[in-house]
Amino acid sequence: MSPSPRPPSLPSGRTDLVTERLVLRTWTDGEVAAVLGGERRAHWADDFPAEGDRVIAGHIAEHPGQSGAYGQRQVVERESGLVVGAVGLFWPPSEGTVEFGYGIVASRRGLGYATEAARAIAAHALTAPGVHTVYANVELSNPASARVLEKAGLRYWGGDATMACYRLTRTAQRGR
Repeated sequence: MSPSPRPPSLPSGRTDLVTERLVLRTWTDGEVAAVLGGERRAHWADDFPAEGDRVIAGHIAEHPGQSGAYGQRQVVERESGLVVGAVGLFWPPSEGTVEFGYGIVASRRGLGYATEAARAIAAHALTAPGVHTVYANVELSNPASARVLEKAGLRYWGGDATMACYRLTRTAQRGR
């Protein structure tokens, strides 16, 4: 199996995405190794990493290009400097469409961080060359996650008996 294409670099060498209350920072090799090795870092929230963060670290380890500019990122709370979750794109896009996912540790849920991170990564995805649509899937048993996507500006795109898909297109983003 060939490695995933490496995501393009950010303009002007920029690596972090900064929102009002968060910094979305690319994962370092050391952070991936620490999560997979069960180590604790002083700049992590007490409940980081959650199970989803361990899954993402494993994904990055298997696909090193996933931590690039248009890949996976840690969610850092600006006020405390603590890592409180993960958000990112599953590169490469397919026919101009790219998936993203997110997760915030339990101690920081209900503060709007998931919406803020989802909004930022979705907007960022639409700056990638050739990408016109960004989407996320949610389990129907998790209505809070569906609400996060709606608040982030994504719209219901379809689904089945267990999953719903939400998307944002470049055209819809411009119309907001």
